[in-house]
Amino acid sequence: METLKLNETPVRTSRNFNINNMKLEGVYIPEKIEKFNHIEIIGGNSENKVTSNTKSCHLTYGLGKELTNQVEKQANQKLNIILEGKQNQEMKIEFQFDENNKQLVEHIEIEAQKETKATVIIQYKSQEDILAFHNGIIKLHAKEKASINVILINFMNQNSNNFLSIENELQKEAKVTYTIIDFGGKNSFTNVYSSLKGTLSNSIINTLYLGNKDQILDLNYIAQLQGEKTSVNIQVEGALKDNAKKHFKGTIDFKKGCKKAIGNETENCMLLSDKAKSIALPMLLCAEEEVEGNHSTSAGKVGEKELFYLMSRGIEKKEAMKLMVKARFYKILEGIKKEELKKGILQEIDARLD
Repeated sequence: METLKLNETPVRTSRNFNINNMKLEGVYIPEKIEKFNHIEIIGGNSENKVTSNTKSCHLTYGLGKELTNQVEKQANQKLNIILEGKQNQEMKIEFQFDENNKQLVEHIEIEAQKETKATVIIQYKSQEDILAFHNGIIKLHAKEKASINVILINFMNQNSNNFLSIENELQKEAKVTYTIIDFGGKNSFTNVYSSLKGTLSNSIINTLYLGNKDQILDLNYIAQLQGEKTSVNIQVEGALKDNAKKHFKGTIDFKKGCKKAIGNETENCMLLSDKAKSIALPMLLCAEEEVEGNHSTSAGKVGEKELFYLMSRGIEKKEAMKLMVKARFYKILEGIKKEELKKGILQEIDARLD
């Protein structure tokens, strides 16, 4: 059992917020990493290449040196994915934790060639009765005019630890859209850094989180706008019940040279109990003129009037709350075009709100 200092903000804020970083006491970090063989890769086309020849794990930010070093030295899954093709394609990578596959330390590199269009789905799922450990790094490089959708789904159980660092680099007119479904893990920590280097590059991050019992969720999203007319949009929707805690840190950094860039971030949290706790820190940093930056956060209890209305129509309180959560989540869920995937997420919401 160890103590980890994780997910630092790029700029320090008042200590009173208790959000500059998180200190996890007594967290389980395995010293010896066993094999992980329960992985399935589906889809893609003949132009794609998947190898194990990954490069450096160096990250601009990331969750912390200790976790980055573990991936560098002990990764038990390495995937180098080269995407190519102007016709939209889909690839799914599924990691399934079970009694024989409890520890996943993975390094995934995705390189999208010029004008490539693709959707990559990465899913993590674990059996309910195991103590699973996940520590991953995903690095994505989108070349000129590439358009890439990445859907990340965390359905790990609530005995597990989930740590994920993501780093993106966008060239001229590239567009990268992330849809992140973050439901699992006793501790779930995510760091997403996007470098918008190319003119007119566009980064979109849509996230749903759902915490219950004693879960701790820590989300740290950092976007650096460097090229002219670049844009970033961060939309986060979540719900917390029981004793769950969530920290959201969103930083939009307008660098010198990003004239006419636009950055927006919004985070909304629905509190389903009096003991759930939500802390949010949106930040705008600016070293350039002629830019536009907007941010907002909100946290509040379920609307009593709306709840009363649904219950007056014969719907039990628990089911009424589920409907209200799914209604809040709908805007992001409708962006997932694969109906089977969307149905699975809705079923998971029902199960975790029971």
